[in-house]
Amino acid sequence: MRYQVLGPVALSPRTPTAAKVRVLLATFLIRADQVVSSQALIDEIWGDEPPRTVTTTLQVYVSQLRTLLAEGTDNRRDRDGLLQTQPPGYRLRVGPDELDLARFERLRDSGRRAYERGAYEETGARLREALGLWTGAALSGVPHGPLLSAAAVHLEESRLAVLEQRVAADLRLGRHAGLIAELLALAAEHPYREVLHAHLMVALYRSERQSDALLAFRNIRRALVDELGVEPGPALARLHARVLRSDPALLWPQDAPKTQVRTAAPVSLLPPAVPDLIGRDRLLTLAAGLAEGDGEHGAARLLVVSGAAGVGKTAFAVELARQQAEAFPDGQLLVPLRDPRGAALDPAAAAAAVLRLVGPGTPLPGLPADVDRELASALRGRRLLVVLDDAVSEAQVRPVAEGLDRGLLVVTGRRSLVGLENARLLTLEPLTAAESQRLLLAVAGARVNGDPAAVREIASLCGGLPLALRVAGAALNARPHWTPATLAGRLADRTAALDLLSAGDLEVRAALAVGYDELGVEEQRAFRLLSITPEAGFSLWGAAVLLRTTPAKAERLLELLVEVRLLEILGTGRPVGHRYGYHRLLRALAQEKLHGAESPELRRAAADRLGRAYLSLARHADRSLAPGRPRPPSADGAARADRADRADRAGRAEGPEGPPLRLDWAGIVGSSPVGWFQAEIQGLLEAVRHASEARDWSLVLELTDAVSGYLDACGRWDEWAVLLDLALEAAVLGGSDRGRANVLRMLGDLAWQQRRTRSATDHYTDAGRLFEELDDVSGALRCLIGAGDAALSEGDPTRAEECYQAVLRRDADGLDRRAGVDARRGLALVLLARGRAEDALQRFQEFTDAAEAIGDQRWARFGQRSVERVLEHMVDWSSSQHSSPPAAVEARPGIWLVQLTAGAAA
Repeated sequence: MRYQVLGPVALSPRTPTAAKVRVLLATFLIRADQVVSSQALIDEIWGDEPPRTVTTTLQVYVSQLRTLLAEGTDNRRDRDGLLQTQPPGYRLRVGPDELDLARFERLRDSGRRAYERGAYEETGARLREALGLWTGAALSGVPHGPLLSAAAVHLEESRLAVLEQRVAADLRLGRHAGLIAELLALAAEHPYREVLHAHLMVALYRSERQSDALLAFRNIRRALVDELGVEPGPALARLHARVLRSDPALLWPQDAPKTQVRTAAPVSLLPPAVPDLIGRDRLLTLAAGLAEGDGEHGAARLLVVSGAAGVGKTAFAVELARQQAEAFPDGQLLVPLRDPRGAALDPAAAAAAVLRLVGPGTPLPGLPADVDRELASALRGRRLLVVLDDAVSEAQVRPVAEGLDRGLLVVTGRRSLVGLENARLLTLEPLTAAESQRLLLAVAGARVNGDPAAVREIASLCGGLPLALRVAGAALNARPHWTPATLAGRLADRTAALDLLSAGDLEVRAALAVGYDELGVEEQRAFRLLSITPEAGFSLWGAAVLLRTTPAKAERLLELLVEVRLLEILGTGRPVGHRYGYHRLLRALAQEKLHGAESPELRRAAADRLGRAYLSLARHADRSLAPGRPRPPSADGAARADRADRADRAGRAEGPEGPPLRLDWAGIVGSSPVGWFQAEIQGLLEAVRHASEARDWSLVLELTDAVSGYLDACGRWDEWAVLLDLALEAAVLGGSDRGRANVLRMLGDLAWQQRRTRSATDHYTDAGRLFEELDDVSGALRCLIGAGDAALSEGDPTRAEECYQAVLRRDADGLDRRAGVDARRGLALVLLARGRAEDALQRFQEFTDAAEAIGDQRWARFGQRSVERVLEHMVDWSSSQHSSPPAAVEARPGIWLVQLTAGAAA
């Protein structure tokens, strides 16, 4: 099988004839071995006007492409698996030698490595072979949507960069005379390409054509000023100055005068400033303080600027360097600490990269034997501002920090590099909502001025990352047929967000993925699996469950991911401790990697494992919140409930794979079950939704039962209603009468909370009937108490008393101690409604004592409050000679009944 994108898009043995199928093929090839979402394919093929049957039509095109791919292989296994369906889209498997782009990139990288070690003959051979793979304009012969348009620009830029490096290698080999004709043609073809024009000037100067070299500079300067309104960059301007003064260091070494003196000249090698650097004024002022005066004992000052990928560290450092240029007359330069492939330089290579820029004379062709010593010599006594960009370790930085004795060293990177001595640390956080909106308005301008709501939404979806905001603005400008609301809607789909956030050579996915690619296998797996956690964040126990490891090891992995800015600390403090989470776009990357690397079975098993851990913890917290009630049998029967109960007591989460994981549930929940529920409620709700989507009906029912006590007590009725809808569906589809009875009872509780007493009574009646049929005494007692509360709310204390007394009669043996306590609460309220304050006082005291006996401090405090209120009311009755009940009474903790009436006579 052979694929071609470096020219007309082609497939061997047979290229698709239909244009849309060729677009499909091209899109898969530029994302070879990556999952391409269905939405991204639809955008690429149809843009903003997909047909009504777009999903079916896309599947037809995919099927046609699979047929063509099958013609290129006789291996059945390969034929069936080349183009895989993989949520949220598809992935095309491409062999290492099948795609011309992959071969081009390997040759390009090999050539660059050869250049770095001074092997210029090898460089030229590799890069010529790479350029020979091109047969025309990249991705030609197919219509271009947003992805292909950006890819074509990126590929052409890559081709020109390879061409420029091949010319640079030839210049190193003294082939300047033979390059002039080629460079003249290239300069005419690319009138704004400063590197090509610089190569042309060097070739002409070395060929004793100084006037032509100066003319070449005038030509590009005229083009830049007249067409773009900008002057040539500092590198080209310095070269022009050297040609003007006939600098002998520009000559080919064999032609240079033997008496040449190598001196250290001022350098200024900063990239262009980023326009509209928003939200960093305070930190720039703080950082500028380091540039005032010399460091102690002449030592260089050292500033480390850390933050997540895309947060704008490089732009910040460049702006700082430009603001402080006058304070460092020997120069300002930025040195990337990664090679052209994106790999981190080792310490010696990093030192050599700095030395090549600041060392005297022409850049060194290879790696000096004692690079640290030569670097220290080149830096000594010079007032330089050096930016080391994208550092990954202290070792990369130390040689420069130790050699630069009179300057300022600014280091950027994802890690804080706390091991560097005497370093000042600054952390760049994502922009605030207001700053994000300002940046988006600055980038997109008039395109977004009329839709502030969409601007707010886009800013939020970009998570405050300047890179994402700039790319989003550029993406909108590149699509005049899109409104801001269109972009906001597309970005809301996490599966498509990273595809959309790409413009030219700016790609958010690539920037975010650097940190992931540098992780070890175990850390990468953790980054992927933890994306199953809820968006609201997760605790250490959740990580331990998902990773099937000890809390101590899970914490080490989490802290490493935080250190490299792939996870965030969301909050600290008791009772739940640290909580972790993802930036929204990093979560999208993690889930993309998860679907690409892990099987559906493993993903389901991990989600189930987390859901059952939530269940065990919620049961423990619920028992602490409402002690004394026996656990009802689960939807699958008493045997499973007993097994789960034993697992809970042992601190284990049962799952479908491997032995149960032991965790300290009591220690995790702590002494504040309400606090634990508050911290974990979003995760619990997501666990119910995931279980429903997986059709695990028993888990839906059990989780709903475990969490409903908290939702009831805290009045979170909307969330409770959604949960109960899912649970009722689970009970019906799962055929669980016990589950249906329990959900009906909880629906009665919710209706009573919302003052829909008639509906509450109906639910309690239906649920009670089912519990009786199932011989579930505890469930039936809870329905009787609910019916009594509903009757009391309707002003019928007689009916209420019948319900409460029935509870005490049926549970004479005290098997459900909580039901007995609750019945005493109800009888106290009945007596109060009838104006029998002294009897009510006695009942409330009995209730309080019984609540303390089962260990429910919340109810005991409620009972004590009730006793105090009754006593206060009795004083009022005595002074007014009236014997009416209070106008309002606290019926349950925090739940009040208004205008309680006497109803029937005692």
